[in-house]
Amino acid sequence: MTQVSDPDQGGTIKDQAKKRRVVIPCWTEDEEAKELQKSYSKNKVRTTKYTFLSFIPKNLFEQLHRFANVYFLFLGALNFVPVVNAFQPEISIIPIILVMSVTAVKDLWEDQRRRRSDKKVNNRLCDVYDRKQKHYVERRWAEVCVGDLVRLCCNEIIPADMVLLHSSDPNGVCHIETANLDGETNLKQRQVVRELPQQGSEFIPESFSSRIECENPNNDLRRFRGFMEHPGKIRVGLHSENLLLRSCTVRNTETVIGIVVYAGHETKAMQNNSGPRYKRSKLERRLNVDVLWSVALLLLMCFVAAVGHGLWLNGLKDPIFMIPDDTPPALAAFYTFWTMIIVLQVLIPISLYVSIEIVKLGQIYFIQNDIDLYNPRFDTGVQCRALNITEDLGQIQYLFSDKTGTLTENRMLFRRCTVAGTEYPHCENAISLEQYEEQGCGDVDHSHTLRSRSSKKSLSCKSLSCNQSSVSLKTLTAESDTHSVLDTLRRRTLGAFSGTMECAVVPDPQLKGKLDTLCSPMHPSVRHEAAEISHILDFFLALAVCNTVVVSSATQPRHVVQMPVGRTPLRSLEDMKLLLQKLSLPRFPISPNQNTDSPSSLTKKLFTRGRSAMYFPNSASQTPITTQPLPNTPTCTPSDTPSTPSTPVLLRSGPCGDTKDAELAKGYDETDSDEDDDDEEDDLLYEAESPDEAALVQAAKAYGCTLLGRSPEQVLVAVPGAGPLSIPLLHVLPFHSARKRMSVVVRHPFTGDVMVYTKGADNVIMELAEGAKDGFSREVMERTQRHLDQYAREGLRTLCVAKKVLEEQEYKGWLKRHEYAETSIENREELLLESAERLETNLTLLGATGIVDRLQEEVPETIEALQEAGIKVWVLTGDKQETAINIAFACKLLRPTDQLLTANCDSKEACEARLYELQCEIRHFTNGGSSSHDMLEDDRSTSDFVLVIDGRTLDFALHNDLQEAFLDLTCCCRSVICCRSTPLQKSQVVRLVRDQLKVMTLAIGDGANDVSMIQMADVGIGISGQEGMQAVMSSDFAISRFKYLRKLILVHGHWCYSRLANMILYFFYKNVMYVNLLFWYQFFCGFSGSTMTNSWVLIFFNLLFTSVPPLVYGVLDKDVSAETLLDLPDLYKSGQKSQAYLPSTFWLTMLDAFYQSLVCFFIPYFAYAGSDIGVLSFGSPINGSALLIILLHQVIESRTLTWLHGALLLFSALFYYVFVLVFSVTCVTCNSPTNPFGIETKMMSEAPYYFVCGLTTVLALLPRILLRVICNSTCPYDLVKAQKIERLPPVDYCSSVKQWKESRAAGKLSTRNIPQNLSVNADNCITEAGAVVL
Repeated sequence: MTQVSDPDQGGTIKDQAKKRRVVIPCWTEDEEAKELQKSYSKNKVRTTKYTFLSFIPKNLFEQLHRFANVYFLFLGALNFVPVVNAFQPEISIIPIILVMSVTAVKDLWEDQRRRRSDKKVNNRLCDVYDRKQKHYVERRWAEVCVGDLVRLCCNEIIPADMVLLHSSDPNGVCHIETANLDGETNLKQRQVVRELPQQGSEFIPESFSSRIECENPNNDLRRFRGFMEHPGKIRVGLHSENLLLRSCTVRNTETVIGIVVYAGHETKAMQNNSGPRYKRSKLERRLNVDVLWSVALLLLMCFVAAVGHGLWLNGLKDPIFMIPDDTPPALAAFYTFWTMIIVLQVLIPISLYVSIEIVKLGQIYFIQNDIDLYNPRFDTGVQCRALNITEDLGQIQYLFSDKTGTLTENRMLFRRCTVAGTEYPHCENAISLEQYEEQGCGDVDHSHTLRSRSSKKSLSCKSLSCNQSSVSLKTLTAESDTHSVLDTLRRRTLGAFSGTMECAVVPDPQLKGKLDTLCSPMHPSVRHEAAEISHILDFFLALAVCNTVVVSSATQPRHVVQMPVGRTPLRSLEDMKLLLQKLSLPRFPISPNQNTDSPSSLTKKLFTRGRSAMYFPNSASQTPITTQPLPNTPTCTPSDTPSTPSTPVLLRSGPCGDTKDAELAKGYDETDSDEDDDDEEDDLLYEAESPDEAALVQAAKAYGCTLLGRSPEQVLVAVPGAGPLSIPLLHVLPFHSARKRMSVVVRHPFTGDVMVYTKGADNVIMELAEGAKDGFSREVMERTQRHLDQYAREGLRTLCVAKKVLEEQEYKGWLKRHEYAETSIENREELLLESAERLETNLTLLGATGIVDRLQEEVPETIEALQEAGIKVWVLTGDKQETAINIAFACKLLRPTDQLLTANCDSKEACEARLYELQCEIRHFTNGGSSSHDMLEDDRSTSDFVLVIDGRTLDFALHNDLQEAFLDLTCCCRSVICCRSTPLQKSQVVRLVRDQLKVMTLAIGDGANDVSMIQMADVGIGISGQEGMQAVMSSDFAISRFKYLRKLILVHGHWCYSRLANMILYFFYKNVMYVNLLFWYQFFCGFSGSTMTNSWVLIFFNLLFTSVPPLVYGVLDKDVSAETLLDLPDLYKSGQKSQAYLPSTFWLTMLDAFYQSLVCFFIPYFAYAGSDIGVLSFGSPINGSALLIILLHQVIESRTLTWLHGALLLFSALFYYVFVLVFSVTCVTCNSPTNPFGIETKMMSEAPYYFVCGLTTVLALLPRILLRVICNSTCPYDLVKAQKIERLPPVDYCSSVKQWKESRAAGKLSTRNIPQNLSVNADNCITEAGAVVL
């Protein structure tokens, strides 16, 4: 809190509101402010696009943004012009009306769904304070306004963005669940604005008269800048911790009161509601080019017809069959040009765009309902958030992947640590982890019971979810007595990052023994230096308090931490021990079997008695118990754990000293069984925002430094030898991606000094601790660095922990500038960042931790399959280089025969030289010095080089003048691993590869730091993992595990691309083929624009008669089965090379359409030459032949023929013949001026009709069939070979697949020229001589 002058004095509130938002209570007397608040958005939301009156004009306006709709609407209007019309005007507008009507109905249906949802949301009720009635009244959400005071109860949804003014929690804390907003299920802690005049048990609305200034509405969920100005001109900064966001749910708090600052569409939730993502796929871009070619072809054909008509008129001299007309031939030719545009309009496939949308919806339906992509553990399947890029999944060439949470579980398990330069390997902990994985529990995080062989007691790790309301009644009732405890625990909802192994950590005996000296200060056999003990204690205190973990219990929503009674700080650990001994406090157990209650047991029992129970730690009013420990009694041994376990087991974690206080125990049930004490620490429920925090808090708990509770001002921690201590929490400097660390400022519980505890990335902390002057600190840093390198080689994630002791004057000086930064609205983030960096200097290194994050299941197989498919896999991670390399070997991204190329440079010049040097090394080892561009033309997957580059070098390589050299180098490598990369660098790398190499890219990640990379790629995939849903919300597709990427890309991606590509080509083919029939007829009618068929058949031929079969073909066709595509990933390369839709394929299809149209027109022409049949009679066999040719052409192109395909083909043919027959016998004046009455019935009653149709169909399709047979026999594609293989019996199929893979592997090995001494030992990740180019 700070008092500053008002910089805006002299200006009006309206002037201030231009850059900021001013909010005051709704009952204020300031008329100007009240008028301003009326201009703010109301809380009523409307996500619909249309109203009753605006639907038709607005929908028409939106549809006319499509070029195809404008084109056909123009042709329909053109047909109303008498001099150029080709047929009845009303018939010409049927296609565009039909297509736009279908689209309008679809839009209306979607809008009605949104309307019903809006109505449900707006009609929700909440309590709003009414000054006239002097109490809270129920109002609809739509009636809430900015400045209203809203009261909410537990489990109620927040109606608008509100600043928290009051909470029923004594510490002014409120918990919210943001699952509706960002998908994160762990609870977030929010706190009441500091220094409010009233902080009592009851909030009086009339007494609140403060004024709020905050930033204008924006979509940043993580940021809120503003201040609250009290009547005395005292300002208090407002942060995101003070803001309750709309759509979130109040949890674990009875009542909260807040003032609305953003309402309706100005709330952050609505600002982020952007709806589905729309991108333009590569195939669509290719389609647009071919549509332009079709337009050019149309214009050419119309120009030929216009010129031909002009020449034909010039050649006539007073013909008796023409009405005399004064129109000159040139003008008549001009009219004919536009007439032919109308006649040949079908050349542009109007129904293609609608058909593509329908087909993609069908493809998405089958992807989302694929049972192989369903995860029963999370009850989720694939989410398709982008509706129009499914085919891009079949053309991926580069895959960029995050590591943590994407390739790995993101379940951080504490493995080992180093403290004060001494490494503690935690061997028993490693054995326990191995035993756990051997039990098969790694794939699914079942929370089951493990037993200690020595103690024979269950070591159960219960659910750590404090969101008890999220467990459904169905789940609770299902846990009946008929099921085992294991089955029951498996069904329980786990807390965030809190599975079985996170809870159970086996302490290292050596480190545990040193820490136990706090429990037995007079033990004669244990003597350690005070400096080392101080480092160890500070190390575990930092792990326990330097986090944002929310603590709850199984029976109460959260622990209540009261302000402790003032006490004299202890100046040293020895003073603490002596004081504890003099006071004879029962800080240490009398014997291993003593029936005592630990601090966590006391707090658990207190909270089971109701909310009125309060715990006053370190209070002077506590009555000490005079029982003293026996002099020769072993100490610091948990009651359920033997002093020397015979077998490594999962040890129960907890404080080494148990406590029993007679006053606190008063009112407890003395009959509580020992089983309750066995579960005492399992009842501590931790809700962490990241897996690292959960793992470190559980590790500290295993050593007795148990986090018991948290409030905005205090942290309750049970410390070995001291019991529960209330540590004043002065400041929290949260983790920031730029700083790569987090810090807390506390007052030391023993010395009273102001302490800064910092944890973060090892390279950052080591740099901040380089200022150490004493020899002990320097020695600690050197040893710790060696241990860090060892951890990284083992594939462990490393974090460093440090501290800093602040003098009071130094702290006050920093605090003054920090409070200024907190109350600033402009540039607040920059000022807070500078403030944190000023504090985090000259740190003293305490130690480091090694955390294991094991691979997800089937990751190696997935990456191997993707690489066999020709996809280059890059890993972009923020981990250390050694850790990334180790994980790369484990997931088969690196092979034992690969040659590692490392680039670690300190300057741009060194980076340029290193890139050139590595290119020379590659040329030396490959193909006798061929260039990288030559390698680019070959199969890139045959390369045996893998580039490993760190973040600093990558920053240099991304400079404009080094980009080309960097890309040339990467093109020669099979894979690239970018270590220590920032989120910005990830997106820059993806953009560089995508734009410069012109390749199809896919990015996959699970966290907020992957969002920019996911959005930059052509296809973005989010994993709904442990770090919330930020990546999912920004992605095009969402999956729950990395292994599902294999089938999503190799199977569904291949199918979607091949289906859509072939369907588009088929649409072009059938339109061109049918339009050319009309064009050939112009040579025999003087290019007059006449047609040999009635206009109804002409319009409906492509719109109705031949449009349904391609839709089914585009949704259901399978060129190769899913099993074969998974067994032979090589088949995916056909999509990468766009074999199904090349420019040459398009023009060959056009030529085939021209040929078939020639056969379809001239065979009937020569068959009926010299006869007296009319024009419409001549067109009857042509239309019949064209229908059969087009339908059978699709049969030839289809790889899958089922009863559904056959039924639809038969239906299309019957539909055509039924229509023309009914039209022929009923219509007399439908096709003025001609009369089609009886024509079709007469033609179909004659045998030549069927002979002509049959002969025409055979001759038209024969070349395509012969060409297909010859190509598939002499030089078949891989897809054709695969189709032959999958028809074999199972035994022959397996042998053929094996032979296929062996031949491909032999072909790749023959192209390699890598010396035999270049290899890497993948077992221990230790490179042999010459394996890594350094």
